[in-house]
Amino acid sequence: MDMTGQVVMITGASRGIGAETARIFAAAGAKVALLARSEGDIAELAGEIGDAAIAIPCDVSRYWEVEAAVNATVKTFGGLNVLVNNAGVIEPIAHLVDADPAEWSKVIDINLGGVFNGMRAAVPQMIKGGGGSVLTISSGAAHGPVEAWSHYCASKAAVHMLTACLDKENAADGIRAMGLSPGTVATQMQREIKQSGVNPISQLDWSDHIPADWPAKALLWMCSEAADGYCGQEISLRDEDIRAKVGLS
Repeated sequence: MDMTGQVVMITGASRGIGAETARIFAAAGAKVALLARSEGDIAELAGEIGDAAIAIPCDVSRYWEVEAAVNATVKTFGGLNVLVNNAGVIEPIAHLVDADPAEWSKVIDINLGGVFNGMRAAVPQMIKGGGGSVLTISSGAAHGPVEAWSHYCASKAAVHMLTACLDKENAADGIRAMGLSPGTVATQMQREIKQSGVNPISQLDWSDHIPADWPAKALLWMCSEAADGYCGQEISLRDEDIRAKVGLS
């Protein structure tokens, strides 16, 4: 997959799937804009990648920051072709009746509000440029309840529908909207889940999780014409056929 001349914005780019996605896309020739609250981490990653990357400190739950990041990306690289909505949190893990309302709402603001903010700021720019791809990290939690994850499940279910809405409204404008459900991935989030000790997912062995570069490679494949049939839908890396198409073993 050759991404030469393409500009990619990645939220939550400081670690895990986001950081690996930045490396994979840059290696394919893309220019990458790295967004995260962790200024030092994205600056270090941008330094690792080189001139093809810019680091933009950004809290995705604040629309004006996301809009400013989009504007900075377009000014620096001349356009925007791909948005990877990756930023997401799961802490604090708590049963619904024990959850702190402010903390619960904060997760919704990041996981759902952040995705909306990214779409709202980026899609008009993409339409001006003739179209683009909006790829959003989904989860199996979007489709079934998980103990002590009410905030995460609710936000991911809403994001799944948000992606479908974007496809319905803007596919005709050249917008390719898709979700990726990666399964369990060996990232810091899984360490937080493990530490909570709540529900069966926290009991999984570390070797049960896939490496972070697998979803990154899947996201790259999703930018190709081979993935056009999945627009408006969710792709699952649990699907062996999808893994084969992406080239994962």
